[in-house]
Amino acid sequence: MLRPMSHVAVLIALWGMLLPSPALAYIGPGAGLGAIALAAALGLGILLLLVGLCWYPLKRLLKKGKSPAGGNSDTTQ
Repeated sequence: MLRPMSHVAVLIALWGMLLPSPALAYIGPGAGLGAIALAAALGLGILLLLVGLCWYPLKRLLKKGKSPAGGNSDTTQ
């Protein structure tokens, strides 16, 4: 059985492992701007993907519903 003092030691050790530690790293301006540009491009790409997945089927559906009353206008008589 663990003694009460060992419980405290385990809790202190767990608390110390969960504390954040500083990274002590430097990101230069070129790498920082590159990371920002990459994040912006990824976000814009995902947004355009979602718009494309929603817009083009809706556009096709709306175009199909607006067919001319006289039938197909491509046929020659």
